[in-house]
Amino acid sequence: MVPFIDLKRFEDGFLERWSAKVATMTSKAEFIGGNEVNALESRLSDFVQVAHAVTCANGTDAIQLALRAIGVGKGDLVLVPNMTFWATFEAVVNVGASPVTVDIDIVDGGIDWSSLTEAITRYKPKAAVIAHLYGWGSANLKAIRNLCAENKVLLIEDGAQCFGVEIDGEPIYKGALISTTSFYPAKVLGAAGDAGAVFTNDADLAAKVRQLGNHGRTTHYGYGAVGWNSRLDSFQAAFLNISLDYLAQRLASRREAVKYYTNALSKIGITEMRAPSGYLQNGYCNVCLIDDLGQKSKLEAALKSSGIGFGNIYPGAMSEQPGAKDFLHAHVGGNQAEKLCRSVINLPLFPYMTQAELAEVTHVVESNFSKNVNE
Repeated sequence: MVPFIDLKRFEDGFLERWSAKVATMTSKAEFIGGNEVNALESRLSDFVQVAHAVTCANGTDAIQLALRAIGVGKGDLVLVPNMTFWATFEAVVNVGASPVTVDIDIVDGGIDWSSLTEAITRYKPKAAVIAHLYGWGSANLKAIRNLCAENKVLLIEDGAQCFGVEIDGEPIYKGALISTTSFYPAKVLGAAGDAGAVFTNDADLAAKVRQLGNHGRTTHYGYGAVGWNSRLDSFQAAFLNISLDYLAQRLASRREAVKYYTNALSKIGITEMRAPSGYLQNGYCNVCLIDDLGQKSKLEAALKSSGIGFGNIYPGAMSEQPGAKDFLHAHVGGNQAEKLCRSVINLPLFPYMTQAELAEVTHVVESNFSKNVNE
């Protein structure tokens, strides 16, 4: 049996450090803000090589804070990829704007270049949100940034799945106008609950994000804006600070698992989505593509009966969600997102997977996949 993800594989000494930290912080009533939050923001800023890292309550809030900070609100149009987590779409709606979904590139899962260009020309949106899925980013990332800048489209990069990713030797967040991440426990850098952050090199944007995430305060009882409560609590910051100490070895372990899968699955004949050239992926998840639905169902049934977890990230496009119909302004592009949703299956991938576990997974795949179906 192999779970889809195992959150309990802590390093030697991790739980002891965490227990001691909780005891110390509790005895001092260090619950909101303070040294752990300040230290985390400083470390995050250094790690992703941006001037400002502002923590918040979760990754969804991070996107909403970024949208509000750049001035997106009622009546604005915002482009969003048709393949992403629902939070990307709902964040736009929650700030009062109207989403326009844009098709994706089936090669890397990122937003489709031609569809994005068409959407900008046709709708002249105020902003766009792109999502860096699966542990890498779009092959066209730098061109996308330039396109948006040239057309005065404010670009937010939803980086919930790409913490630790590098492009051309630098952190993926470094070149963004404003980007976000999630520290949901299943992420590459996960908290002990919900947590998130916004990254930017713009001091004014950072200050606005921080203000909005703390009730719009100017003083304790003075309010310069209508915000909400999205402060990161100190315990989550402490857990993340300890986790950061082990991040390098967790990333190395994930990347080794990626190499194992790439070698094994290519021999089996499985089509696997991979990081574009120039990227150092973080090993967030494995992405297999099986176009034959009967073959896919057979494999999923075999994995389930063998006690092996799997995922479908994601099983439905944004424009097809029942909750989208009352808010979707338009869709641009074709149906590559729907195709990806139908064909995607994700095999187990998490830190410190053993060779035996990887071999067990690939054995079940090999035993239940007919190579000639995909050819």
